[in-house]
Amino acid sequence: MELRHLRYFVAVAEEGSLLTAAQRRLHTSQPSLSRQIRDLESEVDVKLLERQARGVTLTAAGRVFLDHARLALLQVEAATDGARRAEQPEKPVLSMGFLAGQEVVWLPHALHILREEAPEAEITLCSQSSPELALGLMRGKLDVAILRPETQTSGLSFKLLAKEPLIAVLPADHRLTSRKKIRPQDLAREIYVSSARTSPVLKSVIENYASKVGITLRAEYEGENLPSAMSLVTSTGGVTLIPLYAQNMLTPNVVARALDDVPPTIDLVLGYNNANTTPLLLRLLSRADELVANVQDQSIIRYAV
Repeated sequence: MELRHLRYFVAVAEEGSLLTAAQRRLHTSQPSLSRQIRDLESEVDVKLLERQARGVTLTAAGRVFLDHARLALLQVEAATDGARRAEQPEKPVLSMGFLAGQEVVWLPHALHILREEAPEAEITLCSQSSPELALGLMRGKLDVAILRPETQTSGLSFKLLAKEPLIAVLPADHRLTSRKKIRPQDLAREIYVSSARTSPVLKSVIENYASKVGITLRAEYEGENLPSAMSLVTSTGGVTLIPLYAQNMLTPNVVARALDDVPPTIDLVLGYNNANTTPLLLRLLSRADELVANVQDQSIIRYAV
């Protein structure tokens, strides 16, 4: 069994389609990919995929094999990255990721601490979705990230930074903009646009909130991310729910309103890999409470902690 067999299998499982995996992820032909998957199934001597008219699904054995295949690939990537780092000079390096949009709030304060700890350090930054950040931490591509407490992870720890209330976003000319706060029952009567397609934690928070207040929020439209969700709000006349920080990303044709009563909150955390013993990371973690206090004191966004 070769590593490429595992990579091919994971790509097909995640895409749910041999054709899509071949074209979008692996840049190979579908017949060639099909042969590779058959070779893998022959080697493990068990059927991993069910071929269907509109794609493929995992068998019970395939679901088990997928977890192990992902772990094996993560370990290979971590080993490769560790070997490359060992060849690099001793100059401190820290790779930091941010949930897209959060860098506006947290980056200045994080950089201030890092510069105090290691003025000569090389700091690399990226902005991604929360699941992508968690994957980067697991793979050793990131040392630390500000993200959501993703559940589908292995070997990560999360330190709570803040609890962000959710707010409602609606078109600037919507009839409900005359209200200072939006009631749950108001949301249930409107076209609902989901902003959580790539954020399972946000989706879970919204579903729990709807259940708690006794309403149904069935998404008629789904945005790939927060900006696309807000575009859909404008074009459909609907409403969406977003974390408070995203009010920094609002366009002039939409407005934000608080939710009535006790709004739902979503955790924002500092995430890191338990196996990562980078000294600069450990010093940043030791000053995490200071980071939170600085943001609370100076940010215009008022978080709950």
